Amino acid sequence: MKPLKSLSNLSIALLLFVAYQAQSAILSEAQTATKITLAKKPTSKPMSIAYVPFYQRYYVADGGLAPTPGENEAPVSKSQIHVYSAEGQYLQSAKPGYDNRSIYFNQASKQLETVTYNISSNAGFSPNTGIFSLDLDDKGNLTETSKDISGFNAAFGDASTIPTYDPETNHYFAKQGRSNLVWIIDLNKDEKIEEIKLDLKTAGVQFDDITDYYSAFTGIRGEELAVLDVDHKAILIFDLKGKYIGKSALPGTLKLRAQNHIAGVGYTNGLFFVYHEPEGEFGTFYGFKISDLAK
Repeated sequence: MKPLKSLSNLSIALLLFVAYQAQSAILSEAQTATKITLAKKPTSKPMSIAYVPFYQRYYVADGGLAPTPGENEAPVSKSQIHVYSAEGQYLQSAKPGYDNRSIYFNQASKQLETVTYNISSNAGFSPNTGIFSLDLDDKGNLTETSKDISGFNAAFGDASTIPTYDPETNHYFAKQGRSNLVWIIDLNKDEKIEEIKLDLKTAGVQFDDITDYYSAFTGIRGEELAVLDVDHKAILIFDLKGKYIGKSALPGTLKLRAQNHIAGVGYTNGLFFVYHEPEGEFGTFYGFKISDLAK
């Protein structure tokens, strides 16, 4: 029986080592993997960014600029979406007509999709409020046509939330403003199915240090949620229970501003993107690798 006992101890040691390695996957210092220097002035402010692997292109979505009530215009946002190559070369812009909050590539549907401002309020700019797929041509260029996915859904909570998406569960994660709360949403239900409380105390931050409306879904087991700590220039990582796992420090030269609390964030292509407004004529998106487990 003695050899079995030794084997058991060895197995336990290996398991502990693997667990340690998994916990150590977060990079203490975020690595710059790509930069996209914006070549065109944003129609309002850059909200989020998505990567479509089929075409190896990035799509930067602006938000805002819908007509105000009483204006003699159709209720269509003037916000544009800008297309860049994987190397950051500007290719094209289009105006699908949405006040974008979150743009992402849905691996399940193989579509580029957008979530608009005010999806949770029935007082939105209907019929352009909700979730939509954005049509691309055979080269990956944006057309100005789209298809409905979902309309008004109160489960998203805050009107300004920038939801992220898990294609495996078909769930959305909607960070609530000025709080540590992330709501999990199933489009088939009109109430949140779960509420995650991020352990900001253990992370050593306050709710007003981090982005108001955005929590990235990374798809990395045990490191599923990531938020930008604007005040301390770091990306904080949590699991699905809200447990603080660790942080990845951003370069000290990065100058983050007030708008980084409400815009200019995204997680796509295994990278956490942060908008650096002072760099370049119209700002620059940095894509950071924050974990060795990122695909």
